[in-house]
This record gives sequence, C-alpha cells and structure tokens, in this order.
Amino acid sequence: MSDAQEVPHIPVMLDEIVDYLAPRAGGRYLDGTLGLAGHSLGLLRASGGEAQLVCLDRDEQALALAQERLKEFPGRARTFHTAFSDFESALAEAGWDMLDGAVLDLGVSSLQLDEAERGFSFMADGPLDMRMDATSGMDSARVLVNRLHFDDLKQIIRDLGDEPLGGKIARAIVRVREQEEIRTTSRLAEIVAKAYPPDRRREARNHPATRTFMALRMAVNNELGEIKDFLERIVQYLKPGARLAVISFHSAEDRVVKEAFKHWAKGCRCPLEQQICTCDRAPLARILTKKPQLPTQLEMDRNPRSRSAKLRVAERLDKPGGETAKGGRS
Repeated sequence: MSDAQEVPHIPVMLDEIVDYLAPRAGGRYLDGTLGLAGHSLGLLRASGGEAQLVCLDRDEQALALAQERLKEFPGRARTFHTAFSDFESALAEAGWDMLDGAVLDLGVSSLQLDEAERGFSFMADGPLDMRMDATSGMDSARVLVNRLHFDDLKQIIRDLGDEPLGGKIARAIVRVREQEEIRTTSRLAEIVAKAYPPDRRREARNHPATRTFMALRMAVNNELGEIKDFLERIVQYLKPGARLAVISFHSAEDRVVKEAFKHWAKGCRCPLEQQICTCDRAPLARILTKKPQLPTQLEMDRNPRSRSAKLRVAERLDKPGGETAKGGRS
C-alpha cells in the first residue's frame, strides 16, 4: 500500500486522551504504542504542532506508516522500533529525562487485524503467527499451539482469554495436533468452534474463537509482562502534574493498570507482589478515574472496536500530602 493515508484508522478515545493530557507547546510526551499515529497526531494538533513526542512501536510495518503520517509535523516526533517496556532507552537516546505526559493504547491495531498474513484474526485465513514483531525471536502462536503442554495451554486460554471452556478447547487442540500440525488461523478457529457445545455456539454473541485468539496473542507477545514492566518504572519519569493515560481492552490488562495506580496513590514503593507495605512513603500520584472511563455510545457506534475499551488516568504528585506542582493541572 503506497499511501499511508489509505489505511483506515480510528484512534480509540482520542478526545478523552487529548483532554486529560492537555498537550502544550514545548511539552514532552511519550506515545508508547504508536500504531498508526492516531493519538500522537491528536496530541500534536492540540498543541498547535509545538509539542515534542517520543513514539514507540514494535511493529515495523505500523511504524513505517506512522512515520509518513507524522510528516505533517516535521521534527516534532521521534520514532523508535521497540516495545514500550523499553521506553527508558528511547528517552535516553532522545536526551529526555522527564515527561509532561504519556499514553498507552493496549489494543491491537486495525492494520494487524486486517492483514491475514499477520495471523492475528480468524476472519481471514492466514499463517498462525500473531507476533507484533516477527524479528523479536519470540515464539509464534503456531509454536505455542503445537508444543505447549495441555495444562499450560489451558491456563493461557482460560486466564488470558477469560474463556470458561479453556480446558475443553485445549483438549480439542491437543487431540487434533496429535494427528496433524495446526498451521493456520482458519484451522485453529475451526477446532475451537467445534469444541463449543452447539447451544453455546448458537447463543454466543461473538465467534467462539474470539477469546482463544486474544489469549494466544497476549501470550505470544508477553503483553501482561510488558505492561507490568512499564508501570514499575514510568511514574519516576513523570513531572509533577504530568499524566499517564492507559487504554486497555481486557480485564487482565485493566487489573494490572488499576493495581499499579492504587500502588502509586498509596505511596508505597515496595514491590507490587509484596502484600504489606514496609516503606511508609508519601503518595506518588493521584487517580483521576476512580472507575475506568468508557467510550461514548457515539464512538462505539462509529468504531465497534472501541466497545471493550477502558481508560484509566493517573497524575504525578509533587509534595507529600498530595499537592501537585505549582501551576500543575488539577
């Protein structure tokens, strides 16, 4: 595709992201999931083209298309082919030590879903891949599906996919792979659909393979691990008054974000897995979304892929006691 503008792309909850981050001239912002640059362009336009951005993505194809779009604001956005958990390296290369705001959109891009050869979707037949970065050395979905132990496969489908039939689906996959290697998205989708009881298939609002494909994608790309690594460190790079906005599409992702924000608001610097705080430190941030903000009905009608989106926002605090920096946004 020669013209990047021909790629259909609707950034999720763009107005909300711009309102919360309130980008200003000279401000420095991180877009950890650049995709096709929808949120980055929104931030740049809202700042009158005077903000500065560091933009990350591990999908080389998306990065190339985003770079074309960002030419609207030459010299204002630096792009890096890397995972958002590696943001520190990108900031160091850009010469930045602090941020005025940051955004993560944890959804899969339209580009990935719509291209059958990427293997993300069961809507069109393609190789069973699902890697956001095919050069990363990570195992593809084909490897996981054909080699994982039954128990591990069951856990991935059940826990990452919120799939109550995880065991039944994993058993069906193992039974088929004993006879043949599962190589394509359509073959896997067929196996999953047949594992569903007929009445469940008839009553399902979505394709029976929806949750299984989501679970495998998250496992292939270590998506929960990426989020946890990022949230462990990003708060120290936010200036007082700076905000982090995270859009998630899965209950497990949302739980990780929710717990990290609670951790910051409590002030504790102990490891997240530590049950009892022993550091007794002041809060690092305040939570601006007590409950996750959802897309408007108008947006969901216009962009059905936004239906499961949840937005959480936290703001970096300055002084003990919860005061923001002088001049910081309230």
